[in-house]
Amino acid sequence: MSESPAVTPELLEEICDAFNRHDVDAILSYFADECEWIMARGPDAPWGRRCVGKAEIGEVLRARFAVVRDMRWVDTRHWVMGEKALSEWRVQGTGESGERIDWLGCDLWEFRGGKLAKKDTYWKTID
Repeated sequence: MSESPAVTPELLEEICDAFNRHDVDAILSYFADECEWIMARGPDAPWGRRCVGKAEIGEVLRARFAVVRDMRWVDTRHWVMGEKALSEWRVQGTGESGERIDWLGCDLWEFRGGKLAKKDTYWKTID
């Protein structure tokens, strides 16, 4: 029996790098077939927006990167606890109407068999 790839800070950095390249196919390669992404904002109580499956996650990412073309995650820090992990980051970019995006946030990650099963995203909202 082969072992699942270990969840490490380096793995999380690889995933962040794929996000920074806006490489949706590479991002999705880290996700399990049955996966979910709970976004920081959206209409679905209590989650915000809950995306289920690679197809929906890919759709959302492609739409986001088409609007925020310079979106980048910087100042990342990662902690791993078995198949769960936490990442802190700062995301920056330019919104659709030219507004500057500069938010602090974090992701709670859950892996299963070395693949990303759940990504739960939070960020600070500045009024």
